[in-house]
Amino acid sequence: MSDPTVTIVLGVIGSDCHAVGNKILEALFTQEGFKVVNLGVMVGQDEFINAAIETGAKAILVSSLYGHGELDCQGFRERCIERGLEEIVLYVGGNLVIGKRELADVEATFRQMGFDRVFGPNADLNEAARLLHSDIAARAG
Repeated sequence: MSDPTVTIVLGVIGSDCHAVGNKILEALFTQEGFKVVNLGVMVGQDEFINAAIETGAKAILVSSLYGHGELDCQGFRERCIERGLEEIVLYVGGNLVIGKRELADVEATFRQMGFDRVFGPNADLNEAARLLHSDIAARAG
């Protein structure tokens, strides 16, 4: 179990209004010991970044289920860097692209965009929480 003072920000990006998965993520990561700042649905990149800055978050978790994550997440890492969040851990998950694409291809696309981890719609959330603990600890040095 993690130190509950480790804050993470999560939300559903863009014009996506899928709220159920967002609530599941909030419950899971809270149970895993994180202090979760849940921005809800239809969240813009700057809202994620502002919340991370205001709360001292160690990670931003972006979800998207409506297939436009690839467009909504363009430039996200660069925007974090511009705002002083060079070390923030970035996760993205869900149904991130339109059409049928192999998860490996989707993962490669989002990794090139600067995301540390990429999860498909059927990801093991307990494994995601374990990885998040590990990635935050590694980033902290």
